Amino acid sequence: MGMFDTVSDETIKKGECTDIYFVRTEEILEKEQINPLVSMEVTAAALPDAWGIVCGLSDVLALLEGVPVTVDAMPEGTLFYPGEPVLRITGRYRDFCRYETAVLGFLCHASGIASATAHIMCEAKGRPVYSFGSRRQHPSIAMMIERAAWIGGADGVSNTCAPPGMPVVGTMPHAMIMCFDKPEDAWRAFDRDAPAAVPRIMLCDTYCDEKTESLKAAECGATAVRLDTPRSRRGDMRSIIEEVRWELDSHGYSRVKIFLSGGVTREDVIAYRDCVDAFGIGGAIANAPVIDFAMDIVEIEKKPKAKRGKRSGIKQVYELVCEKHRTLPVGQVPPANAVPLLKTCIVDGRIVQQPDMQAARKRVLAWIRHSTEAAGGNKEPAKKSGRNGSQKKPPAAPKA
Repeated sequence: MGMFDTVSDETIKKGECTDIYFVRTEEILEKEQINPLVSMEVTAAALPDAWGIVCGLSDVLALLEGVPVTVDAMPEGTLFYPGEPVLRITGRYRDFCRYETAVLGFLCHASGIASATAHIMCEAKGRPVYSFGSRRQHPSIAMMIERAAWIGGADGVSNTCAPPGMPVVGTMPHAMIMCFDKPEDAWRAFDRDAPAAVPRIMLCDTYCDEKTESLKAAECGATAVRLDTPRSRRGDMRSIIEEVRWELDSHGYSRVKIFLSGGVTREDVIAYRDCVDAFGIGGAIANAPVIDFAMDIVEIEKKPKAKRGKRSGIKQVYELVCEKHRTLPVGQVPPANAVPLLKTCIVDGRIVQQPDMQAARKRVLAWIRHSTEAAGGNKEPAKKSGRNGSQKKPPAAPKA
């Protein structure tokens, strides 16, 4: 073990981070000289929402590389429904039984984050959403959190340990503002000293009313104001947002946008997406409910066999022309033009198909676009009013 209460990569790779009953099972089967050829499938009987997004496969393949097994799985970023196998491992049971704990941990956690992010993105109706939640989890898994959020469709992430290939965003905390005599000094310093590519999004609720600080920040060159206390006030957050928008417009700052963060939930996104230009979301992404996957034997020595409550035999999941899914026994002829979703990733311990993070994200974004269009598109009637009482279209969303 290292300095912190974490488990090393080497320990996980050796299968030494596992539930003790797998170790005892392995020992007993070895003494009894039992080591059957089995196929095990990973499924979730229920989901937090109607559908989920597969994520965490990259870690599963890294774990099982070199282990004498064959792995078939849905690619990361694939949409799945309850009861569908998202991954299958075939091999001699003793060769991989102790890895079940880690396999499920990788898939359950990452898929939960990716799924929650994708559902939030669907509700945002085109408003940018950024992952601000890695501080809500142990820092050792920050990379996994940001990767899963990115695959789930987030427009950017905040943690500096995010994998390459995604924008790392963020401007200022309350603490920086408090290090100056007054907020205006902090905002002007940020405008002077921050890299030119960093947008001038000013945090506007440290000491005073949000409206007052937002106007002062606009005078200091803000391109957007960030309101970060939707949970710390007893007031009506919609009224606060609308008042800030009104005053910015009234004082000639209609181009200054509004960014909402601080305990934002999916429900908040739905409630404020017509009057907020972008969202920073923490716990609702990083602390998303895990997908409750289980891994069960469905074949022994190539013969269908399963415990009660599970369907025996290896299966394939097909995407149909109507975009619905159908699960069938492997070997059964699928409907015309059906697309098989489980792909072979490992053959006898050798990785034959590596996950592609950006391709996974594209799959999710395609589904989000489809879902949004099916729900009526990105456009919604604006609920806020301009100075003359007419309906006012919200400005383009900022880049954090």
